[in-house]
Amino acid sequence: MAVFIDGCFWHGCAKHFVPPKANADYWRLKIARNRERDADTSAILESDGWTVLRFWEHEDPRKVAVIIAGVVRRAQGDGARPAAPTAGD
Repeated sequence: MAVFIDGCFWHGCAKHFVPPKANADYWRLKIARNRERDADTSAILESDGWTVLRFWEHEDPRKVAVIIAGVVRRAQGDGARPAAPTAGD
């Protein structure tokens, strides 16, 4: 299982991202590349059998923990074990 907590600024949260006025073109492209990389990373991990969970930094950590725990419990109940990164991943 891969869990990502994406920062509202760095990943372009629809609720909280405010584009900087200085170097606007740079930041627009930077955030777009970050979002593309996030999508690519999720797709690669999912194609390798990983469960990918993404949350925003503004989400309630208790609710996020409950969701993660539920996914882990369901995976264990199915006889499957959530994929875990190994040293060096």
